[in-house]
Amino acid sequence: MLRLHRSLPVLGANPRILFVTATRIGDAVLSTGLLAHVIERYPGARLTITASPVSAPLFQGVPGLEHLIALSKRRHARHWLDLWRQVAPIHWDLVVDLKGSALSWLLRTRHRRVLGKGETPGHKMLQLSQLFDLAPPPATRLWSTLDHQMAAERLIPAGSPVLAIGPAANWGGKQWRAERFAEVVGRLTAEGAVLAGARVAVIAASHERAQAEPVLAAIPEDRRLDLVGAGDLLTVAALLARTDLFIGNDSGLMHMAAAVGVPTLGLFGPSPDTIYAPWGRMTAVVRTPESYDELWSRPGRYPNSTATLMDGLSADAVERAALDLWRRASVAERG
Repeated sequence: MLRLHRSLPVLGANPRILFVTATRIGDAVLSTGLLAHVIERYPGARLTITASPVSAPLFQGVPGLEHLIALSKRRHARHWLDLWRQVAPIHWDLVVDLKGSALSWLLRTRHRRVLGKGETPGHKMLQLSQLFDLAPPPATRLWSTLDHQMAAERLIPAGSPVLAIGPAANWGGKQWRAERFAEVVGRLTAEGAVLAGARVAVIAASHERAQAEPVLAAIPEDRRLDLVGAGDLLTVAALLARTDLFIGNDSGLMHMAAAVGVPTLGLFGPSPDTIYAPWGRMTAVVRTPESYDELWSRPGRYPNSTATLMDGLSADAVERAALDLWRRASVAERG
């Protein structure tokens, strides 16, 4: 359950704020809505942010950042002791802890906001927003630097529209088959289609190249943008910001696409879209006919199997959802 959910207090000038955020990239991206609210509420705040080594790079461009602590998990929770040694000497004005750790109760601070361990119904953003009594929840965002933006411009120069594809996920069960991604890409970029002649950016981490290769192979060379392992997380965020539509599995990349404002279609099966759908005005979800609970009741589920559980999701369904989102985004752009 959630504790201490009330609006943010009045603080003095240049307050010192500790923000403890999530381990996984997707959850860390969702936490940026609260972080952006804190930054807006306290101009000139001096921020210390702690995250996992995987998600910490997302926060390198945050305004007012004094310290970014990448906390590596250790046996017997000794990583929390490591963190305590770094932050205990400081008298904080505000501690925001989205991991619900005991650490937050052991620090000297004028105010604290701590997310409890229990789940509450609804989307993760609704859960987080209750911590500050925010309604509606704030939009997520990422802070790329000029260097990241320039790197992205070199990799995706100005030109024809760009369809971005995220074919990987952190577990094989959540990965839609590459050949189906390729089929949808072909339909959306064919002559006379809404993205006729568009370039296609395939985005994934270096270790996910095997999932990306079949999609890349299906794209004509003159329109193919191979962005597998193209850079750090903020470079990837800047790349996504230069695209026109994103289609991808439930993943951290999907949440990053939504955070930079690109129309984002998330593909769901054995993960709960009611909790982890991409967050934003121009987002949509399409899922398997089978529910999350039905898929998770099958034998050999996570983590025992890496086989996809997304075969119930057809290329026709994804194409329809992509077209609906594209039309909605086009209407919004026209005013």
